[in-house]
Amino acid sequence: MNGRKEVDILLVEDDPGDVELTREGLADSKLLVNLHTVDNGIKALQYLRKKGPYSDAGRPDLILLDLNMPKKDGRETLKEIKSDEGLRSIPVVVLTTSDADMDITRCYELGANCFITKPVGFEAFIKVVHSLEDFWFTVVKVPPRDR
Repeated sequence: MNGRKEVDILLVEDDPGDVELTREGLADSKLLVNLHTVDNGIKALQYLRKKGPYSDAGRPDLILLDLNMPKKDGRETLKEIKSDEGLRSIPVVVLTTSDADMDITRCYELGANCFITKPVGFEAFIKVVHSLEDFWFTVVKVPPRDR
């Protein structure tokens, strides 16, 4: 492990470009990041509940959640995560293109731990990913994975 702290992040994102940007942003991390990705809310909940193809999935330390996705959007997914006693303690960062006051308010009402509007441009996006990493894994204490 090279002495680096190991963390698991579940990225719930349907845009392959944003998945790749996030992966690139975490590549030079001070942490050993295991990034797991799913492209909609249904798969996210299967992953978190270890159902179907995700029966061997580990509990993530952090969830990065897009709002606008097919099948089950981020709002519905967030509501289910924060309503589930076994999942609600996992920090959820909403990372989305929306900057609508209605979305921000609703996500916090549903239990989001943070709301970030995706910046435009590679450098700005990478900076946000680095900031997330620093904040959630250096400053903040997150619940242990073995809950």
